[in-house]
Amino acid sequence: MISGEKILVTGVGGMVATPIALALAKNNEVWGASRFSDPAKRQALEAAGITTRAVDIGSGDYSNLPDDFSYVVHSNWMRAGIAELELAIRNNIEGVGLLMQHTRRAKGTLVMSGMPIYSPNPDPMHLFTETDPIGASGYAYAPTSPYSKAGVEAVARFCARAFDMKVTIARLNSVMGPPHSFPAQIIRAVLADRPVQAPYDPNMQSPIHSEDMAWQVEPLLEAASNPAFVVNWGGDEHMSVQDWVAKVNAWSGKHAVVEVRTVPGAPIANPADPTLRKSVTGPCRTDFWAEFRRMYDEIVAAHDFGANTNLSGIEIKK
Repeated sequence: MISGEKILVTGVGGMVATPIALALAKNNEVWGASRFSDPAKRQALEAAGITTRAVDIGSGDYSNLPDDFSYVVHSNWMRAGIAELELAIRNNIEGVGLLMQHTRRAKGTLVMSGMPIYSPNPDPMHLFTETDPIGASGYAYAPTSPYSKAGVEAVARFCARAFDMKVTIARLNSVMGPPHSFPAQIIRAVLADRPVQAPYDPNMQSPIHSEDMAWQVEPLLEAASNPAFVVNWGGDEHMSVQDWVAKVNAWSGKHAVVEVRTVPGAPIANPADPTLRKSVTGPCRTDFWAEFRRMYDEIVAAHDFGANTNLSGIEIKK
């Protein structure tokens, strides 16, 4: 793991960035930037040794942030409806450029993108590769995402060349591990007898565990280059939402169903080819089904079957 460095993690209050920041803080000076709408979360990060700063990334005002970070992990993201497109452009697209300008002295910058950037493919088993077409998908739950992701990547690539920066752009897949991750939502839906809606059968995924993300940050930062290095950031295993529901049904004795609801213009599946990422990081260290079972046991023990926020384009009906 990286040690003795000064690292900025943005979006540090979110599900994706928090485990990364906590892991890096064990051996580094970590600063976390976020809006911090939840004071308790900020206090917990400070207690873990992370220096926090409330920052509006899209404002361009970084007067409370140093500019001498060794590394930057940019995970800040605003999910927005189409009526908020202008705000999404300001925060997501302009924001990444302004931040990278401010931190251009960094040895390496990791910019989070995501699978919504890929144009749909009619084959649900198709593993998206980094050279597949981008920018022509539509997500009902976050219709600005495909455009914002493309904008983020374009600006990050520009900054790499304009400011002579080494950059990695990581296209994130579904995340598992945190209590409100997408697989955890599926588990809760089944246990609460709520049907799950998916855009296709099978709706394939390539989830990556937050523990794998934490240690893979270092090799992904080391792979940063100019021009920017673009890579899928997902797990090594591929399975469908239908598989998840069937497994929880078998464990719990429930009979939850997956209702297929096509969303015009949206991808029917989400699996990513891990070949390029594995050439940089090596294989993932967690086993999906073992971690999925552990998460199931924890949710059952806590009797935590409440409603959850949709994270991945598949609606969990309440």
